[in-house]
Amino acid sequence: MIHTVGPIWNGGNRREADLLASCYRNSLALAREHGVKTIAFPAISCGVYRYPLEQAVAIAVRETAAFVTADDGIDKIIFACFGVESLAAYTRELARL
Repeated sequence: MIHTVGPIWNGGNRREADLLASCYRNSLALAREHGVKTIAFPAISCGVYRYPLEQAVAIAVRETAAFVTADDGIDKIIFACFGVESLAAYTRELARL
């Protein structure tokens, strides 16, 4: 298990996007280092930390897509969607790839 703590949303002017992107990059790097072949992510920071779902999903998809483009060490990335709103946001964003 790899644990990451995402940023608390404070309006977007406190480097929240950079910090959230870093959560995904660092988690994926740790997974690669430890030979993990499958990793699952929830919508990091979208619960009690109030990160706007659409913005968070765009960051998650962008960072994971960039990782798999540059590194083939992970076979499967799962986005764990806790509800239809989350599933719809990921479906829309993944369709843009």
